[in-house]
Amino acid sequence: MNYKRKEIQEYFNDWIKDQSEEWINENLEDLHHHAFNTDYYIIGSYKATQWLGDQVFNIIDFIKEHEQSEYGEVFTDFSSPEAIVNMYVYILGDEIVWDYTNQLEVA
Repeated sequence: MNYKRKEIQEYFNDWIKDQSEEWINENLEDLHHHAFNTDYYIIGSYKATQWLGDQVFNIIDFIKEHEQSEYGEVFTDFSSPEAIVNMYVYILGDEIVWDYTNQLEVA
């Protein structure tokens, strides 16, 4: 799923620019955690609902499939728009950080 992937990629790009090269190298294994798990991407139910738009059910399905595949069960509270957005961004963030670290290894 690629809903708002460009926006999330830009968020990561901005975040990584604020980090020093030394810090990045020291925290390479934890970049995903620092970028996508130490703060909420969106705060507030209204803002989260607006962000989800008409893709909310597709995003819920995407999260369910991911969590079932990775953890064997679903943990996200689908009654919370904030939880849905932030888990979706967390999952896509993992892919974005993986791409970023692979580019570092190639360079």
